[in-house]
Amino acid sequence: MTLQVGPCDPWPTALCCAVDEYDPQDVERWTRVASQIMWALSGRRWGPSCPVTVRPCRKACLDSYSGSFPAGVQSSGGWIPYLGADGQWRNASACGCTSDCSCGELCEIRLDGPVYDIVSVQDGEDVLVPEAYRVDSPNMLVRTDGECWVTCQDMAAPCGTPGTLCVTYRTGLPLDAAAIAAVSELTCHLMKGCTGGSGSCGCKANPNITRMTRQGVQWEKADPTLIYSEGRTGLPLADAWLFAVNPYRQASPSRVYSVDFRRPRVQQWP
Repeated sequence: MTLQVGPCDPWPTALCCAVDEYDPQDVERWTRVASQIMWALSGRRWGPSCPVTVRPCRKACLDSYSGSFPAGVQSSGGWIPYLGADGQWRNASACGCTSDCSCGELCEIRLDGPVYDIVSVQDGEDVLVPEAYRVDSPNMLVRTDGECWVTCQDMAAPCGTPGTLCVTYRTGLPLDAAAIAAVSELTCHLMKGCTGGSGSCGCKANPNITRMTRQGVQWEKADPTLIYSEGRTGLPLADAWLFAVNPYRQASPSRVYSVDFRRPRVQQWP
């Protein structure tokens, strides 16, 4: 299950068209529409998403348990085999293991990413200050204050109670100047034809016309159905950015699945 279903807010814009003649609500609406379109065509990787709260758990909490589990009870977390300094093979929890560059164990948890930013981390009753952790690209949340993440939390208890760990964060890649220029061009294109403005852009554009002759002048344009089938908009700036960041027209980010790693629990309701 993916955490992100679209941009939480409209992308920032630097509109090159005059917006004084448009209602601010129309500008906001079509900016949101353009953001959704550009996000989907670019591979659904750019953020930020809406904040999501997860309950990460370490499989290490089951190390001391030797009995059988009742029906419906499953462990969560993943294992990573590594070779210790003494030459012995060991299994490291996905929430904390000796990395390639670290001489000791890092207290870390893996989040579905890429992580755009961390909104809050609530360890039991305490909300940690940002200086108590960091994010190692793209999705490893590392504890840096000398403490460690809870080994086994009570999933039935609400966030904020002792023995729980709740991480609220946003996903997605940060937008650059090229992305802002691309969504701005598409926003202007949609507003000109969909809000009563002049011109034949946006909603007023006739996708069935590919050749026109008027007063001895013949005008021919590319078949828009072919443009759309290739995941393009027909606008130069927008398409240049889409080709640069998504040249193979991926519909969604690539994902690697492991049978040994379970994603953090996400509360859906209430």
